Amino acid sequence: MDNVNIKKLAKALHLSTSTVSRAFRDNSDINAATKERILAMAKELNYQPNHYASNLREQKSKTIAVIVPELANNYFSLAIQGIERVASAKGYHILVYATNDQFEKEVSFIKHLHNGRADGIIMSVSGEANDHNYLNELSKKRLPLVFFDRVYEDIITPRVITNDYESSFSATKHLIQQGCKRIAYLAVNKTLSIGKTRMQGYIDALKKFKIPFKDELIIDCTNNYKENIDHLKQVFTELKPDGVFTSVERLAFATYYACYDINLSIPKDLKVIGFSSLEIAPLLNPALSTVTQPASDLGKTAAELLFKMLESPGDINIDSEVILKSKLIQRKSTSND
Repeated sequence: MDNVNIKKLAKALHLSTSTVSRAFRDNSDINAATKERILAMAKELNYQPNHYASNLREQKSKTIAVIVPELANNYFSLAIQGIERVASAKGYHILVYATNDQFEKEVSFIKHLHNGRADGIIMSVSGEANDHNYLNELSKKRLPLVFFDRVYEDIITPRVITNDYESSFSATKHLIQQGCKRIAYLAVNKTLSIGKTRMQGYIDALKKFKIPFKDELIIDCTNNYKENIDHLKQVFTELKPDGVFTSVERLAFATYYACYDINLSIPKDLKVIGFSSLEIAPLLNPALSTVTQPASDLGKTAAELLFKMLESPGDINIDSEVILKSKLIQRKSTSND
């Protein structure tokens, strides 16, 4: 049979086109034997259903947009894997957008998604600009949004985060218990809510253990790898911290490189701990002590929340918040051996 379409397939099977269509959509209201007969005939006639056209008729793209600050970070790669597993099980694809921490890109991506390219958005934000009205437009378009990890506090939408304050407090406490008195805190964006929360955990741990807070030990870093290494070499030489807590993964690497270049020994001269989901952290020399976030579970939970919004919007609170726990793993980079 030439140019087989759904009408010709239905005619050959003496069935209605709606019955055949339900078989391809895997509807539960179709008899298993009938479905098997339809799929067998489709295979015999080499018929492939046009899901794109079907989605257009239903006004669904069967696509989820995922917006992240960067792709090089292992943490976001793991989160995307968690999202993709849930989306795939639901018959959805994902589109990944990387803002590279540029607010303008974030706004551009959101506006691009207004055209129905995606059925929903899962997002970790780029920066704390003052005006987030572009996100409020999503609700008018009935395009559901879920934040994960990095969020805007003034946008009311479901979110999945980790216990960043407790984790930062525990990491700083660990350095103090290992004998550190001058602990440098390395940050990229202190204005982000997640940056504020992590820094507050560091500050409160110092206060709890009666170690004076020194503003000079809050080190502002950038997204440029070489700039960070050069800056940290100067900081470590001039300020002479005995401990370092890195608020993001890439700053731990910059710390290792800087120490190598100026002949500082980790952990003898400088103890290091940082937020990181890197699987090779135990293989670094020395093995890196980490606050490890459940990145894959974070992505999975965010995706599950989004699909609840798509499938049963009345069953989810718009201000719902899920908090997952990170794990502090002590390794050689903070040891006294």
